[in-house]
Amino acid sequence: MIRGLVVSVLAGTALGLAGCGEKPQTAATKKADSQAWQASSGSFVAEGWKVGDQASWEEQLRSRAQGQNDYSRVR
Repeated sequence: MIRGLVVSVLAGTALGLAGCGEKPQTAATKKADSQAWQASSGSFVAEGWKVGDQASWEEQLRSRAQGQNDYSRVR
């Protein structure tokens, strides 16, 4: 009985220490982020948005947010 207890304690200790030995998971290379309005044009681009135009991007965000505003829909 004591032998089984010792084995289980040693196994638990070994598993606990194995969790501390994990290597940090970081990206090998860092990518520079671009501005959100600098996205490429494609099939998922909203109509009326001009690629690379910050003011157009912000207007699209405002209109999308206004479409989700329940107070403006009630009227």
